[in-house]
This record gives sequence, structure tokens and C-alpha cells, in this order.
Amino acid sequence: MTLNPKACTRILILEDDPVCCMMCRAAVAHDASFEIVASCCSIREAMVAIRRASVDVALVDLGLRDGSVIDVIKAIRQRQPRCEVMVISVLQDEELVLRAIEAGAAGYLLKDSAPADIVASIRALRAGGAPINPMIARFLLDRFRPSDTSRRIPKRPAGALALSAREIEILRIVAKGLSLAEIAGLLGISVNTAKTHVKRIYHKLAVRSRTEAIFEAQCLGLLRPPDDVDRELGRRRAASTADSES
Repeated sequence: MTLNPKACTRILILEDDPVCCMMCRAAVAHDASFEIVASCCSIREAMVAIRRASVDVALVDLGLRDGSVIDVIKAIRQRQPRCEVMVISVLQDEELVLRAIEAGAAGYLLKDSAPADIVASIRALRAGGAPINPMIARFLLDRFRPSDTSRRIPKRPAGALALSAREIEILRIVAKGLSLAEIAGLLGISVNTAKTHVKRIYHKLAVRSRTEAIFEAQCLGLLRPPDDVDRELGRRRAASTADSES
């Protein structure tokens, strides 16, 4: 496929987290040849946008609350077959990752990707490439290798087995994308205490970042279904609000 270097790349963003949405918008703003034609915070808005606007690249999160993003990916590929879809999300549900790729996603980045990486990945998509975060690529390779347990399942850090119940609880909250301040407020602890817990979790899992911690937790089966975590966070927020009002 030959592209006109002067042509504008029309981009749709589907992300319901305001911070992540701003990150995507800021990354796109780094390239004057990119134009955001729609910025949606719900699946309903995205479905309307792809009927009204011509889109070259769609940046989508998998964790939308009002339905399945897989339906959006399929709709984009059906209505606008020239549009490339790139997922920018966290690795929480392995089956959802596979379903997104099967539905037509051609790229997959994690949410802590640098703006320069997002820009480079958009360009790679437009050039016919398939930019995929190395961690996601490793997961896909492990998934489709022959069923030799010694090869398919990488050795996990022994420290992961020593995670306390409190640390597992905090790890599950971290996986939802909450900041240290939000974790502290939710659990009724100081920010420094929350930071200490997170550092200990990273040390025990032998990781350096939130994304790596989530990946390890997913592989170890430590993360509960997203709906269960959302209900627990809702309960805690309600209890915290009640305490502050009393």
C-alpha cells in the first residue's frame, strides 16, 4: 500500500478513562499529519462516529462499561475496511486479547506506552505493519506453542507465592488503574503506606512497572473477574463516603 506522505491520518479514539484519553490525544498531537476526527467515551458514541466520519486509524480500549468493544472492532472492519484498529489497553483478560485480534485489531499496545511509541505504532499501521507490545507478543507465542508445559509456561518468581492477602487485594486495585492517592483513600491508609505496599508487590513479583505486575498477576491467576473487582471497589467507595459524611 502506497501512502501519500502529505495526506492527513484521521484518528478515532475510544477510551472512557479521562486520563488515558488525554494521553492518547497528547500523543496524537505530536504529529501534525494526524487529525482526531472523533474522541468517544462509550461504545454508543463510537458506533455513531464510525457511521458519520471517515477513519484511518482507531485507537480503542477493551475495558468499556457499556458493551463489548469487540463489536466496535467488527463494525469498524465491516463499515470501513481500510481503517486499521489498534488496541491500547491493559492485559487483564487473555481471551479478550485473542478475540480483539480475531475481530480485526492489527496492533496492541499497553497503556503505559510512551507517546513516541504510540505515534510510531500509528505510522507502522498505516505502512502495513502490525505493532504489538513485546509482552503481548510473548503471550501470543506462549499461547500457540505446542502443548509442552515446560515450554509454554514461563517460570514465575518464587516471591509471588509470598504475597499477603493485603498485597493481593492492593494488586487487584492496582490492576484497575487507580493512582496511589486513590488506593490510599479507598483503603484508609496513607499514600506512603500504599506506595510501600506497591513497592513490596513489585519486588516479590520481580517486576518494575504496573503493567508488568498486572501481567504477572494474570499469569498467576491472582486477578478476579473485572466485574467482581468493580463491585468491591464500589462497596468500598460507598463505605468511605458514608464515613466522611457521618
